[in-house]
Amino acid sequence: MKYEQTGILSDLPTVARFLTFSLADPADLAGCLTELAEEADGDSTVVGIGESVAQAMGATIPGLRSFPACTGPGIEVPSTPAALWCWLRGDDRGEVFHRARHLELLLAPTFILDEAIDSFTFEHNRDLTGYVDGTENPTGEAASATAIVSGQGPGYDGGSFVAVQQWVHDFDVFWSMTSEEQDNTIGRSRVENEELPDAPPSAHIRRTAQEAFDPEAFIVRRSMPWTEGAEGGLVFVAFGKSFDAYETLLNNMLGKNDGITDALFNITRPVSGAYFWCPPMKDEWLDLSALGL
Repeated sequence: MKYEQTGILSDLPTVARFLTFSLADPADLAGCLTELAEEADGDSTVVGIGESVAQAMGATIPGLRSFPACTGPGIEVPSTPAALWCWLRGDDRGEVFHRARHLELLLAPTFILDEAIDSFTFEHNRDLTGYVDGTENPTGEAASATAIVSGQGPGYDGGSFVAVQQWVHDFDVFWSMTSEEQDNTIGRSRVENEELPDAPPSAHIRRTAQEAFDPEAFIVRRSMPWTEGAEGGLVFVAFGKSFDAYETLLNNMLGKNDGITDALFNITRPVSGAYFWCPPMKDEWLDLSALGL
């Protein structure tokens, strides 16, 4: 049976906070991870483990690797590895803030908080550009088959892999476009959320048509908008049973297959990129047996 962290496949929360940590003092890493396993419920708090933590524990998680830095014409996709990722989900921003602070204190001094990004849902799962995000997400059993590991045995089944990026939008460029140019960038009508039958090859939906690849490259997106001061964008979150589908889509966005880059890069750029393994649950705790705990 698969015992995934239920927050992975649940609807998006009203508000969230994304936390990334570095490993500062591995002396009591095992004890710290045990405390985290008993604290995180996998629903309101989803946890991802970075490759460096697995290595520090002397463990190998099949499929876990570092995010690949890559480039396209005038485009840089950075790799910013982290040791630990927590997705705090809730309905009240204050409650999420206090839960984040509690986790930060619980994990110190083994882990040091590097970044906290506050995010939220906007107009029923729309990006700040106004376009619906995740329209092509698989649902139900298909979502589970896409995002959740199975057939690998205890300690692995029910786990997942997640790619996380922070994207910063250029709203000056976006709002200088006509509505037709905006729609052609995404490949959908912003108002009706309908796919444009004559979308150009550079349109985002044409570059990331998950069913068009062999094998098909389906992912489960759980992205959320973020703002800070005058800036804003999207925290891109993509779950899969491996990183293969995500990398297939990213490479096509960068034009690796046909030289056509995704028009999305005209209005937004990634400033981070990291991979994590989300362990399964067992008896209401994170199952970290794959790490030897």
